[in-house]
Amino acid sequence: MEHLTFLQHQEAIKDALLGGLEAQFKLAPETRKIPTKTSHYSNVKKAAVLVLFYPGKNNKTHLLLTLRAQYNGTHSAQVSFPGGKVDLNDKNLQETALRECFEETGISSEKITLLKEMTNIYIPPSNFLVTPFVGCTSQKLTFSHNEEVAQIIEVSLQDLLNDGAIHFETKNFPNATNVQIPYFLFNNQKVWGATAMIISEVKELLKSLSF
Repeated sequence: MEHLTFLQHQEAIKDALLGGLEAQFKLAPETRKIPTKTSHYSNVKKAAVLVLFYPGKNNKTHLLLTLRAQYNGTHSAQVSFPGGKVDLNDKNLQETALRECFEETGISSEKITLLKEMTNIYIPPSNFLVTPFVGCTSQKLTFSHNEEVAQIIEVSLQDLLNDGAIHFETKNFPNATNVQIPYFLFNNQKVWGATAMIISEVKELLKSLSF
């Protein structure tokens, strides 16, 4: 899609209904398809991520993802959205998402228009409650990632909306065996877990607008 056409849908995106857990669960393993009440967990940490659409190659709409650097932590070397935990100086979650995007990719908040808050998603391994925000920019972007990011991943809207990008693999876990794990395959990178669930809801929203 020409990015100018995408930008003409900004108001429609703002007004669109969310698919919620039903849309997220389309890219979740069966073991995850149980609504989680975060009140059952103590000291839940809050975070926010940015789902940013921008003009990429040939002025086609692209989605920004990052490959996290390897570190001694739960989400090492995974594909994710720019984002992170709330800072004490953040006024709200929107500011968290924009600040983290700038720190991780070098894209300043002045270039970004926030369109919509998506459904919160709880991540049990790290005890984070993540709020995704959809944003867009009309400007060509130049990325300069920090040490938290190993690689910038640019996904075309065409690939995002392609159901052929969804794959499955079987994994074993300490409490479950032969679990079918759904994931997106973008630019030879597997996108699974919470990031895939967020993308699934965003994808359903765009398809509801006949993208």
